[in-house]
Amino acid sequence: MDQELRERIEREAEKHALMNAVKHDGEADVGAIMGPLMGENPEFRPHGDEIPGIAAPIAGRVNDLGSEERHERLANLAPDLLEELEADEEEDEHVLPDLPNAEEYDEIRMRCAPNPNGPWHLGHARMPAVIGTYKERYDGSMLCRFDDTDPETKRPDLDAYDAILDAIEYLGFEADEVIRASDRVETYYEYARGLIEKDGAYTCTCPAETFSELKNSGEACPHREKGVEESMDEFEAMVDGEYDAGEIVLRVRTDITHKNPALRDWVAFRMIDRPHPREEAAEYRCWPMLDFQSGVDDHLTGITHIVRGIDLQDSAKRQRFLYEYFGWEYPEVIHWGHVQIDAYDVKMSTSRIKELIETGELDGWDDPRAPTIASVRRRGIHGEALTEAMIELGTSTTDVDLAMSTVYAKNRERIDDGSDRYFLVRDGKRIDLSGDGPDAAEPPRHPDHEERGTREIPVEDAVLVEPVDLPGEGERIWLKGLGCVRYSDEGFAFTGDDIDAVREGGVDVIHWVPEEGSVPVRLRTMDGDSEGRAEPEFADTEADEMVQFERIGFARVDEHADVESVAYFAHP
Repeated sequence: MDQELRERIEREAEKHALMNAVKHDGEADVGAIMGPLMGENPEFRPHGDEIPGIAAPIAGRVNDLGSEERHERLANLAPDLLEELEADEEEDEHVLPDLPNAEEYDEIRMRCAPNPNGPWHLGHARMPAVIGTYKERYDGSMLCRFDDTDPETKRPDLDAYDAILDAIEYLGFEADEVIRASDRVETYYEYARGLIEKDGAYTCTCPAETFSELKNSGEACPHREKGVEESMDEFEAMVDGEYDAGEIVLRVRTDITHKNPALRDWVAFRMIDRPHPREEAAEYRCWPMLDFQSGVDDHLTGITHIVRGIDLQDSAKRQRFLYEYFGWEYPEVIHWGHVQIDAYDVKMSTSRIKELIETGELDGWDDPRAPTIASVRRRGIHGEALTEAMIELGTSTTDVDLAMSTVYAKNRERIDDGSDRYFLVRDGKRIDLSGDGPDAAEPPRHPDHEERGTREIPVEDAVLVEPVDLPGEGERIWLKGLGCVRYSDEGFAFTGDDIDAVREGGVDVIHWVPEEGSVPVRLRTMDGDSEGRAEPEFADTEADEMVQFERIGFARVDEHADVESVAYFAHP
Protein backbone atom coordinates (compact mmCIF):
# COMPACT_ATOMS: atom_id res chain seq x y z
CA MET A 1 0.00 0.00 0.00
CA ASP A 2 1.49 3.34 -1.03
CA GLN A 3 1.66 6.29 1.36
CA GLU A 4 -0.91 8.37 -0.54
CA LEU A 5 -3.57 5.66 -0.24
CA ARG A 6 -2.78 5.11 3.42
CA GLU A 7 -3.20 8.80 4.17
CA ARG A 8 -6.54 8.84 2.38
CA ILE A 9 -7.72 5.82 4.38
CA GLU A 10 -6.65 7.58 7.57
CA ARG A 11 -8.61 10.72 6.66
CA GLU A 12 -11.75 8.76 5.81
CA ALA A 13 -11.41 6.58 8.91
CA GLU A 14 -11.13 9.68 11.10
CA LYS A 15 -14.22 11.19 9.48
CA HIS A 16 -16.31 8.08 10.07
CA ALA A 17 -14.92 7.53 13.57
CA LEU A 18 -15.86 11.10 14.49
CA MET A 19 -19.30 10.68 12.97
CA ASN A 20 -19.86 7.42 14.88
CA ALA A 21 -18.71 8.95 18.18
CA VAL A 22 -20.75 12.13 17.77
CA LYS A 23 -23.85 10.27 16.64
CA HIS A 24 -23.90 8.02 19.70
CA ASP A 25 -22.35 10.57 22.07
CA GLY A 26 -19.82 7.94 23.07
CA GLU A 27 -16.72 6.24 21.81
CA ALA A 28 -16.20 5.31 18.16
CA ASP A 29 -16.55 1.63 17.40
CA VAL A 30 -14.16 0.32 14.73
CA GLY A 31 -16.57 -2.42 13.68
CA ALA A 32 -19.38 0.09 13.18
CA ILE A 33 -17.33 2.38 10.95
CA MET A 34 -15.98 -0.32 8.65
CA GLY A 35 -19.24 -0.69 6.70
CA PRO A 36 -19.67 2.95 5.64
CA LEU A 37 -15.90 3.38 5.25
CA MET A 38 -15.68 0.55 2.71
CA GLY A 39 -19.08 1.25 1.16
CA GLU A 40 -18.24 4.85 0.29
CA ASN A 41 -14.75 4.00 -0.90
CA PRO A 42 -14.84 0.85 -3.05
CA GLU A 43 -11.20 1.36 -4.01
CA PHE A 44 -10.30 0.48 -0.40
CA ARG A 45 -11.75 -3.01 -0.68
CA PRO A 46 -8.66 -4.75 -2.09
CA HIS A 47 -6.92 -3.72 1.13
CA GLY A 48 -9.73 -4.91 3.41
CA ASP A 49 -7.42 -7.01 5.59
CA GLU A 50 -5.15 -4.04 6.35
CA ILE A 51 -7.74 -1.32 6.93
CA PRO A 52 -8.95 -2.37 10.43
CA GLY A 53 -5.36 -2.06 11.63
CA ILE A 54 -5.19 1.47 10.22
CA ALA A 55 -8.62 2.49 11.51
CA ALA A 56 -8.24 1.15 15.07
CA PRO A 57 -5.56 3.60 16.31
CA ILE A 58 -7.40 6.48 14.63
CA ALA A 59 -10.60 5.50 16.45
CA GLY A 60 -8.53 5.35 19.63
CA ARG A 61 -7.31 8.92 19.11
CA VAL A 62 -10.88 10.07 18.43
CA ASN A 63 -11.98 8.40 21.66
CA ASP A 64 -9.33 10.32 23.57
CA LEU A 65 -11.00 13.58 22.54
CA GLY A 66 -13.71 15.21 24.59
CA SER A 67 -17.25 15.58 23.26
CA GLU A 68 -16.80 19.23 22.24
CA GLU A 69 -13.47 18.49 20.56
CA ARG A 70 -15.09 15.76 18.48
CA HIS A 71 -17.83 18.12 17.30
CA GLU A 72 -15.28 20.79 16.41
CA ARG A 73 -13.05 18.33 14.57
CA LEU A 74 -15.98 16.90 12.60
CA ALA A 75 -17.21 20.41 11.78
CA ASN A 76 -13.79 21.20 10.28
CA LEU A 77 -13.30 17.88 8.54
CA ALA A 78 -16.81 17.15 7.25
CA PRO A 79 -19.35 19.90 8.06
CA ASP A 80 -21.95 18.32 5.77
CA LEU A 81 -21.94 15.13 7.85
CA LEU A 82 -22.37 17.08 11.05
CA GLU A 83 -25.36 18.89 9.52
CA GLU A 84 -26.90 15.52 8.58
CA LEU A 85 -26.51 14.25 12.13
CA GLU A 86 -28.08 17.35 13.60
CA ALA A 87 -30.97 17.10 11.14
CA ASP A 88 -31.54 13.45 12.05
CA GLU A 89 -31.91 14.46 15.68
CA GLU A 90 -35.00 16.50 14.77
CA GLU A 91 -37.17 13.40 14.40
CA ASP A 92 -40.94 13.27 14.17
CA GLU A 93 -42.72 13.17 17.50
CA HIS A 94 -44.14 9.72 16.77
CA VAL A 95 -42.36 6.85 15.09
CA LEU A 96 -45.42 4.58 15.01
CA PRO A 97 -48.36 5.38 12.71
CA ASP A 98 -51.63 6.59 14.20
CA LEU A 99 -54.05 3.89 15.30
CA PRO A 100 -56.92 3.47 12.84
CA ASN A 101 -60.13 5.27 13.83
CA ALA A 102 -58.71 6.11 17.24
CA GLU A 103 -60.89 9.20 17.47
CA GLU A 104 -64.03 7.03 17.51
CA TYR A 105 -63.24 5.48 20.90
CA ASP A 106 -63.59 7.01 24.36
CA GLU A 107 -60.57 5.01 25.49
CA ILE A 108 -57.93 3.11 23.52
CA ARG A 109 -57.62 -0.32 25.07
CA MET A 110 -55.11 -2.86 23.77
CA ARG A 111 -53.97 -6.23 24.93
CA CYS A 112 -50.76 -8.15 25.15
CA ALA A 113 -51.73 -11.83 25.00
CA PRO A 114 -48.72 -14.07 25.71
CA ASN A 115 -48.79 -17.83 25.89
CA PRO A 116 -46.85 -18.53 29.11
CA ASN A 117 -45.14 -21.66 27.82
CA GLY A 118 -41.77 -20.16 28.74
CA PRO A 119 -39.95 -16.88 29.37
CA TRP A 120 -39.83 -14.49 26.44
CA HIS A 121 -37.35 -14.50 23.60
CA LEU A 122 -36.38 -11.19 22.03
CA GLY A 123 -39.08 -11.29 19.37
CA HIS A 124 -41.73 -11.19 22.09
CA ALA A 125 -40.51 -7.74 23.15
CA ARG A 126 -42.06 -6.11 20.09
CA MET A 127 -45.67 -6.51 21.23
CA PRO A 128 -45.46 -4.83 24.67
CA ALA A 129 -43.06 -2.22 23.27
CA VAL A 130 -45.56 -1.14 20.62
CA ILE A 131 -48.70 -1.52 22.73
CA GLY A 132 -47.10 0.27 25.68
CA THR A 133 -46.05 3.12 23.41
CA TYR A 134 -49.56 3.46 22.00
CA LYS A 135 -50.97 3.35 25.52
CA GLU A 136 -48.82 6.30 26.51
CA ARG A 137 -49.59 8.25 23.34
CA TYR A 138 -53.37 7.89 23.64
CA ASP A 139 -53.54 7.81 27.45
CA GLY A 140 -55.14 4.40 27.05
CA SER A 141 -54.79 1.11 28.88
CA MET A 142 -52.97 -2.17 28.36
CA LEU A 143 -54.32 -5.54 29.36
CA CYS A 144 -51.99 -8.49 29.84
CA ARG A 145 -54.00 -11.62 29.16
CA PHE A 146 -52.29 -14.97 29.52
CA ASP A 147 -53.70 -17.22 26.78
CA ASP A 148 -53.03 -20.44 28.68
CA THR A 149 -55.86 -22.73 27.54
CA ASP A 150 -53.59 -25.31 25.89
CA PRO A 151 -52.21 -27.54 28.66
CA GLU A 152 -50.73 -30.00 26.17
CA THR A 153 -48.98 -28.75 23.00
CA LYS A 154 -48.10 -25.33 24.42
CA ARG A 155 -48.08 -26.33 28.03
CA PRO A 156 -47.82 -23.39 30.43
CA ASP A 157 -44.65 -22.96 32.47
CA LEU A 158 -45.63 -21.90 35.98
CA ASP A 159 -42.55 -19.69 36.30
CA ALA A 160 -43.30 -17.92 33.03
CA TYR A 161 -46.28 -15.92 34.31
CA ASP A 162 -44.19 -13.79 36.66
CA ALA A 163 -41.21 -13.80 34.28
CA ILE A 164 -43.34 -12.27 31.52
CA LEU A 165 -44.79 -9.58 33.78
CA ASP A 166 -41.26 -8.81 34.91
CA ALA A 167 -40.15 -8.57 31.27
CA ILE A 168 -42.92 -6.07 30.50
CA GLU A 169 -41.74 -3.94 33.42
CA TYR A 170 -38.13 -4.23 32.22
CA LEU A 171 -39.23 -2.90 28.82
CA GLY A 172 -40.59 0.18 30.57
CA PHE A 173 -44.30 -0.56 30.92
CA GLU A 174 -46.85 -1.94 33.35
CA ALA A 175 -50.08 -3.70 32.53
CA ASP A 176 -53.18 -1.96 33.85
CA GLU A 177 -54.88 -5.31 34.32
CA VAL A 178 -53.71 -8.93 34.32
CA ILE A 179 -55.96 -11.91 33.68
CA ARG A 180 -55.41 -15.61 33.04
CA ALA A 181 -57.62 -17.35 30.51
CA SER A 182 -57.41 -20.57 32.53
CA ASP A 183 -59.33 -18.73 35.30
CA ARG A 184 -62.18 -17.97 32.87
CA VAL A 185 -63.14 -21.39 31.54
CA GLU A 186 -66.66 -21.20 32.96
CA THR A 187 -67.15 -17.91 31.06
CA TYR A 188 -66.16 -19.63 27.80
CA TYR A 189 -68.61 -22.44 28.55
CA GLU A 190 -71.35 -19.84 29.04
CA TYR A 191 -70.74 -18.32 25.60
CA ALA A 192 -70.41 -21.73 23.99
CA ARG A 193 -73.88 -22.60 25.28
CA GLY A 194 -75.19 -19.30 23.96
CA LEU A 195 -73.68 -20.03 20.56
CA ILE A 196 -75.25 -23.50 20.45
CA GLU A 197 -78.62 -22.00 21.32
CA LYS A 198 -78.24 -19.66 18.33
CA ASP A 199 -77.55 -22.75 16.20
CA GLY A 200 -74.10 -21.29 15.65
CA ALA A 201 -72.21 -24.36 16.86
CA TYR A 202 -72.58 -28.13 16.84
CA THR A 203 -70.77 -31.11 18.30
CA CYS A 204 -68.85 -33.32 15.91
CA THR A 205 -67.36 -36.77 16.43
CA CYS A 206 -65.81 -37.13 12.98
CA PRO A 207 -62.21 -38.31 13.04
CA ALA A 208 -59.94 -35.36 12.23
CA GLU A 209 -58.80 -36.83 8.90
CA THR A 210 -62.37 -37.54 7.83
CA PHE A 211 -63.56 -34.02 8.59
CA SER A 212 -60.52 -32.55 6.84
CA GLU A 213 -61.36 -34.42 3.65
CA LEU A 214 -64.99 -33.31 3.77
CA LYS A 215 -64.06 -29.72 4.58
CA ASN A 216 -61.54 -29.48 1.77
CA SER A 217 -64.13 -30.73 -0.70
CA GLY A 218 -66.76 -28.28 0.63
CA GLU A 219 -69.00 -31.03 2.00
CA ALA A 220 -70.80 -30.94 5.35
CA CYS A 221 -70.14 -33.65 7.91
CA PRO A 222 -73.16 -35.77 9.03
CA HIS A 223 -73.25 -34.02 12.43
CA ARG A 224 -73.78 -30.54 11.00
CA GLU A 225 -77.55 -30.91 10.86
CA LYS A 226 -78.10 -32.33 14.34
CA GLY A 227 -80.49 -30.39 16.56
CA VAL A 228 -79.59 -27.76 19.13
CA GLU A 229 -80.70 -29.97 22.01
CA GLU A 230 -78.49 -32.87 20.97
CA SER A 231 -75.44 -30.63 20.54
CA MET A 232 -76.16 -29.00 23.90
CA ASP A 233 -76.36 -32.37 25.66
CA GLU A 234 -73.14 -33.56 24.10
CA PHE A 235 -71.39 -30.30 24.94
CA GLU A 236 -72.46 -30.67 28.59
CA ALA A 237 -70.97 -34.16 28.50
CA MET A 238 -67.74 -32.62 27.18
CA VAL A 239 -67.76 -30.17 30.09
CA ASP A 240 -68.32 -33.05 32.51
CA GLY A 241 -65.26 -34.85 31.08
CA GLU A 242 -67.18 -37.81 29.69
CA TYR A 243 -65.13 -37.92 26.48
CA ASP A 244 -61.46 -38.60 25.87
CA ALA A 245 -59.13 -36.49 23.78
CA GLY A 246 -59.89 -36.74 20.09
CA GLU A 247 -63.40 -38.18 20.52
CA ILE A 248 -65.43 -35.01 20.04
CA VAL A 249 -65.18 -31.29 19.31
CA LEU A 250 -67.51 -28.31 19.23
CA ARG A 251 -67.47 -26.55 15.86
CA VAL A 252 -68.57 -23.03 14.95
CA ARG A 253 -71.01 -23.20 12.05
CA THR A 254 -69.71 -20.97 9.25
CA ASP A 255 -69.94 -21.50 5.49
CA ILE A 256 -68.93 -25.03 4.54
CA THR A 257 -68.35 -23.87 0.97
CA HIS A 258 -66.36 -20.78 1.89
CA LYS A 259 -63.54 -20.13 -0.59
CA ASN A 260 -61.03 -20.34 2.26
CA PRO A 261 -61.11 -23.90 3.71
CA ALA A 262 -59.45 -22.65 6.92
CA LEU A 263 -62.66 -20.78 7.78
CA ARG A 264 -65.02 -23.69 7.29
CA ASP A 265 -66.67 -24.87 10.53
CA TRP A 266 -63.65 -24.29 12.74
CA VAL A 267 -63.13 -25.97 16.10
CA ALA A 268 -64.11 -23.97 19.19
CA PHE A 269 -63.61 -26.60 21.95
CA ARG A 270 -61.74 -29.89 22.21
CA MET A 271 -60.96 -32.48 24.89
CA ILE A 272 -57.51 -32.65 26.51
CA ASP A 273 -56.66 -35.45 28.91
CA ARG A 274 -53.53 -33.92 30.41
CA PRO A 275 -54.32 -31.76 33.48
CA HIS A 276 -53.43 -28.07 33.41
CA PRO A 277 -50.28 -27.32 35.48
CA ARG A 278 -52.11 -24.60 37.44
CA GLU A 279 -53.88 -26.22 40.37
CA GLU A 280 -56.82 -23.83 39.94
CA ALA A 281 -57.46 -25.16 36.42
CA ALA A 282 -56.39 -28.80 36.76
CA GLU A 283 -59.98 -30.13 36.91
CA TYR A 284 -60.93 -29.01 33.38
CA ARG A 285 -60.79 -31.37 30.41
CA CYS A 286 -62.87 -29.41 27.89
CA TRP A 287 -60.77 -26.50 26.67
CA PRO A 288 -61.50 -23.66 24.23
CA MET A 289 -59.35 -23.17 21.16
CA LEU A 290 -57.44 -19.88 21.01
CA ASP A 291 -59.67 -18.28 18.36
CA PHE A 292 -62.77 -18.82 20.50
CA GLN A 293 -61.20 -17.88 23.82
CA SER A 294 -59.41 -14.84 22.45
CA GLY A 295 -62.44 -13.66 20.50
CA VAL A 296 -64.70 -13.79 23.53
CA ASP A 297 -62.14 -12.14 25.79
CA ASP A 298 -61.41 -9.31 23.38
CA HIS A 299 -65.08 -8.36 23.45
CA LEU A 300 -65.64 -8.81 27.17
CA THR A 301 -62.55 -6.80 28.11
CA GLY A 302 -63.35 -3.96 25.73
CA ILE A 303 -60.34 -4.25 23.44
CA THR A 304 -60.46 -1.54 20.77
CA HIS A 305 -57.32 -2.36 18.77
CA ILE A 306 -55.56 -5.67 18.17
CA VAL A 307 -51.99 -6.01 16.90
CA ARG A 308 -51.18 -9.48 15.55
CA GLY A 309 -48.93 -11.21 13.04
CA ILE A 310 -49.80 -11.23 9.35
CA ASP A 311 -49.89 -15.03 9.55
CA LEU A 312 -52.92 -14.75 11.86
CA GLN A 313 -55.21 -13.06 9.34
CA ASP A 314 -57.41 -16.15 9.32
CA SER A 315 -57.90 -15.83 13.08
CA ALA A 316 -59.58 -12.45 12.62
CA LYS A 317 -61.77 -13.89 9.87
CA ARG A 318 -62.80 -16.88 11.99
CA GLN A 319 -63.59 -14.68 14.96
CA ARG A 320 -65.79 -12.39 12.84
CA PHE A 321 -68.24 -15.30 12.44
CA LEU A 322 -68.39 -15.51 16.23
CA TYR A 323 -68.96 -11.77 16.53
CA GLU A 324 -71.73 -11.84 13.94
CA TYR A 325 -73.63 -14.50 15.91
CA PHE A 326 -73.50 -12.41 19.08
CA GLY A 327 -73.99 -9.05 17.37
CA TRP A 328 -70.67 -7.69 18.59
CA GLU A 329 -68.48 -5.10 16.86
CA TYR A 330 -65.05 -6.44 15.95
CA PRO A 331 -62.01 -4.43 17.14
CA GLU A 332 -59.69 -2.59 14.79
CA VAL A 333 -56.88 -4.89 13.64
CA ILE A 334 -53.28 -4.13 12.71
CA HIS A 335 -51.38 -6.99 11.07
CA TRP A 336 -47.61 -6.90 10.97
CA GLY A 337 -44.83 -9.07 9.60
CA HIS A 338 -42.41 -11.13 11.62
CA VAL A 339 -39.30 -9.65 13.16
CA GLN A 340 -35.98 -11.36 12.57
CA ILE A 341 -32.99 -10.60 14.79
CA ASP A 342 -29.39 -11.03 13.74
CA ALA A 343 -26.28 -11.86 15.81
CA TYR A 344 -27.53 -15.17 17.26
CA ASP A 345 -26.75 -18.75 16.32
CA VAL A 346 -29.65 -20.08 18.43
CA LYS A 347 -33.08 -20.08 16.79
CA MET A 348 -35.50 -17.56 18.30
CA SER A 349 -38.03 -20.16 19.45
CA THR A 350 -39.30 -20.83 22.97
CA SER A 351 -39.42 -24.58 22.40
CA ARG A 352 -35.92 -24.68 20.87
CA ILE A 353 -34.37 -22.60 23.65
CA LYS A 354 -36.09 -24.78 26.25
CA GLU A 355 -34.70 -27.88 24.54
CA LEU A 356 -31.14 -26.50 24.59
CA ILE A 357 -31.46 -25.67 28.28
CA GLU A 358 -32.75 -29.15 29.08
CA THR A 359 -29.83 -30.78 27.24
CA GLY A 360 -27.30 -28.51 28.95
CA GLU A 361 -26.18 -26.71 25.80
CA LEU A 362 -27.37 -23.45 27.35
CA ASP A 363 -26.97 -22.62 31.05
CA GLY A 364 -30.44 -21.11 31.30
CA TRP A 365 -32.73 -18.47 29.87
CA ASP A 366 -30.17 -15.81 30.76
CA ASP A 367 -27.23 -17.51 29.04
CA PRO A 368 -25.55 -14.77 26.94
CA ARG A 369 -25.84 -17.02 23.88
CA ALA A 370 -29.62 -17.21 24.17
CA PRO A 371 -31.77 -14.71 22.19
CA THR A 372 -33.93 -13.95 25.22
CA ILE A 373 -34.97 -10.93 27.23
CA ALA A 374 -33.45 -12.49 30.35
CA SER A 375 -30.12 -12.80 28.53
CA VAL A 376 -29.83 -9.20 27.28
CA ARG A 377 -30.98 -7.98 30.67
CA ARG A 378 -28.21 -9.86 32.45
CA ARG A 379 -25.74 -8.47 29.94
CA GLY A 380 -26.67 -4.97 31.09
CA ILE A 381 -28.80 -3.86 28.16
CA HIS A 382 -31.56 -1.48 29.24
CA GLY A 383 -35.13 -2.42 28.42
CA GLU A 384 -35.77 1.07 27.04
CA ALA A 385 -33.03 0.53 24.44
CA LEU A 386 -34.74 -2.65 23.23
CA THR A 387 -38.14 -0.94 23.27
CA GLU A 388 -36.91 2.02 21.25
CA ALA A 389 -35.34 -0.25 18.64
CA MET A 390 -38.54 -2.29 18.39
CA ILE A 391 -40.90 0.62 17.86
CA GLU A 392 -38.64 2.00 15.12
CA LEU A 393 -39.49 -1.14 13.14
CA GLY A 394 -43.02 0.24 12.79
CA THR A 395 -46.04 -1.94 11.99
CA SER A 396 -45.37 -2.92 8.38
CA THR A 397 -47.03 -6.07 7.05
CA THR A 398 -43.69 -7.17 5.60
CA ASP A 399 -41.11 -9.04 7.64
CA VAL A 400 -38.53 -6.76 9.24
CA ASP A 401 -34.98 -7.25 10.45
CA LEU A 402 -33.68 -5.89 13.73
CA ALA A 403 -29.91 -5.51 13.92
CA MET A 404 -28.65 -5.93 17.47
CA SER A 405 -26.16 -3.19 16.63
CA THR A 406 -29.14 -0.82 16.73
CA VAL A 407 -30.04 -1.98 20.23
CA TYR A 408 -26.39 -1.66 21.26
CA ALA A 409 -26.16 1.90 19.93
CA LYS A 410 -29.25 2.92 21.89
CA ASN A 411 -27.97 1.21 25.01
CA ARG A 412 -24.56 2.85 24.62
CA GLU A 413 -26.26 6.24 24.80
CA ARG A 414 -27.70 5.25 28.18
CA ILE A 415 -24.67 3.65 29.83
CA ASP A 416 -21.56 5.31 28.39
CA ASP A 417 -21.62 8.34 30.67
CA GLY A 418 -21.92 6.26 33.82
CA SER A 419 -19.48 3.47 32.94
CA ASP A 420 -16.00 3.83 34.41
CA ARG A 421 -13.12 2.47 32.35
CA TYR A 422 -10.93 -0.50 33.23
CA PHE A 423 -8.29 -2.62 31.52
CA LEU A 424 -9.00 -6.30 30.88
CA VAL A 425 -6.48 -8.53 29.12
CA ARG A 426 -7.77 -11.78 27.67
CA ASP A 427 -5.45 -14.77 27.39
CA GLY A 428 -2.64 -12.46 28.39
CA LYS A 429 0.99 -12.96 27.42
CA ARG A 430 3.56 -12.09 30.10
CA ILE A 431 6.14 -9.53 28.99
CA ASP A 432 9.08 -8.38 31.13
CA LEU A 433 9.27 -4.63 31.68
CA SER A 434 12.55 -2.75 32.04
CA GLY A 435 14.00 0.71 31.81
CA ASP A 436 13.29 4.05 33.40
CA GLY A 437 9.49 4.26 33.64
CA PRO A 438 6.80 5.11 36.19
CA ASP A 439 5.93 2.78 39.06
CA ALA A 440 2.22 3.13 38.34
CA ALA A 441 -0.19 4.26 35.67
CA GLU A 442 -2.97 6.70 36.45
CA PRO A 443 -5.45 6.61 33.54
CA PRO A 444 -8.75 8.49 33.98
CA ARG A 445 -11.78 6.68 35.30
CA HIS A 446 -13.76 8.27 32.47
CA PRO A 447 -12.35 10.36 29.62
CA ASP A 448 -15.25 12.85 29.78
CA HIS A 449 -15.35 13.21 33.57
CA GLU A 450 -12.14 14.54 35.05
CA GLU A 451 -13.93 15.06 38.37
CA ARG A 452 -14.05 11.28 38.86
CA GLY A 453 -10.28 11.24 39.08
CA THR A 454 -7.91 8.51 38.06
CA ARG A 455 -7.39 4.90 38.92
CA GLU A 456 -3.99 3.69 40.10
CA ILE A 457 -2.41 0.68 38.41
CA PRO A 458 0.89 -0.20 40.10
CA VAL A 459 3.41 -2.08 37.98
CA GLU A 460 6.65 -3.86 38.83
CA ASP A 461 8.67 -6.17 36.59
CA ALA A 462 6.15 -7.50 34.07
CA VAL A 463 2.85 -6.80 32.36
CA LEU A 464 0.25 -8.90 30.58
CA VAL A 465 -0.93 -7.91 27.10
CA GLU A 466 -3.17 -9.54 24.53
CA PRO A 467 -1.05 -11.52 22.03
CA VAL A 468 -2.65 -9.79 19.02
CA ASP A 469 -1.40 -6.42 20.34
CA LEU A 470 2.29 -7.31 20.35
CA PRO A 471 4.25 -5.20 17.85
CA GLY A 472 6.97 -6.52 15.62
CA GLU A 473 10.50 -7.05 16.89
CA GLY A 474 12.15 -3.69 17.52
CA GLU A 475 8.90 -1.68 17.13
CA ARG A 476 7.42 0.70 19.69
CA ILE A 477 4.06 0.48 21.40
CA TRP A 478 2.36 2.79 23.88
CA LEU A 479 1.12 1.15 27.08
CA LYS A 480 -1.89 3.30 27.82
CA GLY A 481 -1.40 5.46 30.89
CA LEU A 482 2.16 4.19 31.34
CA GLY A 483 4.32 5.23 28.41
CA CYS A 484 6.17 4.23 25.27
CA VAL A 485 8.12 0.96 25.15
CA ARG A 486 10.09 -0.92 22.53
CA TYR A 487 9.56 -4.65 22.06
CA SER A 488 12.37 -7.17 21.76
CA ASP A 489 12.96 -10.78 22.67
CA GLU A 490 13.92 -9.50 26.15
CA GLY A 491 10.53 -7.84 26.65
CA PHE A 492 9.39 -4.23 26.80
CA ALA A 493 11.87 -1.43 27.50
CA PHE A 494 10.82 2.16 28.16
CA THR A 495 12.02 4.53 25.45
CA GLY A 496 11.35 7.88 27.09
CA ASP A 497 9.25 9.09 24.14
CA ASP A 498 6.39 11.44 24.90
CA ILE A 499 2.83 11.32 23.54
CA ASP A 500 4.01 12.74 20.21
CA ALA A 501 5.12 9.20 19.41
CA VAL A 502 1.43 8.35 19.16
CA ARG A 503 0.22 11.58 17.60
CA GLU A 504 2.95 11.93 15.01
CA GLY A 505 4.90 8.70 14.96
CA GLY A 506 2.04 6.30 14.34
CA VAL A 507 2.71 4.33 17.53
CA ASP A 508 -0.32 2.23 18.49
CA VAL A 509 -1.87 2.46 21.95
CA ILE A 510 -2.75 -0.77 23.75
CA HIS A 511 -4.19 -1.72 27.12
CA TRP A 512 -2.41 -3.95 29.61
CA VAL A 513 -2.52 -5.14 33.20
CA PRO A 514 0.27 -5.74 35.73
CA GLU A 515 1.27 -9.31 36.32
CA GLU A 516 1.16 -8.76 40.08
CA GLY A 517 -2.16 -7.80 41.63
CA SER A 518 -4.36 -8.23 38.56
CA VAL A 519 -7.81 -9.76 39.05
CA PRO A 520 -8.86 -13.03 37.37
CA VAL A 521 -12.03 -12.45 35.33
CA ARG A 522 -14.35 -14.70 33.37
CA LEU A 523 -16.05 -12.67 30.65
CA ARG A 524 -19.27 -14.29 29.46
CA THR A 525 -20.09 -13.45 25.83
CA MET A 526 -22.38 -14.50 22.99
CA ASP A 527 -19.44 -16.49 21.59
CA GLY A 528 -18.72 -18.31 24.82
CA ASP A 529 -16.65 -17.53 27.91
CA SER A 530 -13.17 -16.05 27.81
CA GLU A 531 -10.63 -15.91 30.63
CA GLY A 532 -8.63 -12.82 31.43
CA ARG A 533 -7.21 -10.57 34.09
CA ALA A 534 -8.31 -7.05 34.98
CA GLU A 535 -6.49 -4.20 36.69
CA PRO A 536 -6.56 -4.35 40.52
CA GLU A 537 -9.25 -1.71 41.12
CA PHE A 538 -11.78 -3.73 39.15
CA ALA A 539 -12.19 -5.83 42.30
CA ASP A 540 -13.79 -2.78 43.95
CA THR A 541 -16.69 -2.57 41.49
CA GLU A 542 -20.18 -3.53 42.62
CA ALA A 543 -22.36 -6.31 41.24
CA ASP A 544 -24.72 -4.98 38.55
CA GLU A 545 -22.38 -2.04 37.82
CA MET A 546 -21.72 -1.24 34.18
CA VAL A 547 -18.09 -0.76 33.13
CA GLN A 548 -16.21 -0.38 29.90
CA PHE A 549 -13.23 -2.61 29.33
CA GLU A 550 -11.11 -0.36 27.17
CA ARG A 551 -10.73 -1.52 23.56
CA ILE A 552 -13.10 -4.43 24.29
CA GLY A 553 -16.49 -3.03 25.17
CA PHE A 554 -19.11 -2.53 27.84
CA ALA A 555 -19.89 -5.21 30.40
CA ARG A 556 -22.05 -5.74 33.43
CA VAL A 557 -20.32 -6.85 36.62
CA ASP A 558 -22.09 -10.02 37.75
CA GLU A 559 -20.18 -11.12 40.84
CA HIS A 560 -16.82 -11.16 42.61
CA ALA A 561 -15.88 -14.57 44.01
CA ASP A 562 -12.72 -15.93 45.63
CA VAL A 563 -11.67 -17.79 42.51
CA GLU A 564 -12.61 -15.18 39.91
CA SER A 565 -14.82 -12.25 39.08
CA VAL A 566 -17.56 -12.72 36.48
CA ALA A 567 -18.73 -10.09 34.00
CA TYR A 568 -21.25 -10.30 31.17
CA PHE A 569 -20.25 -8.66 27.90
CA ALA A 570 -22.92 -6.22 26.71
CA HIS A 571 -21.64 -4.85 23.41
CA PRO A 572 -18.78 -2.83 21.90
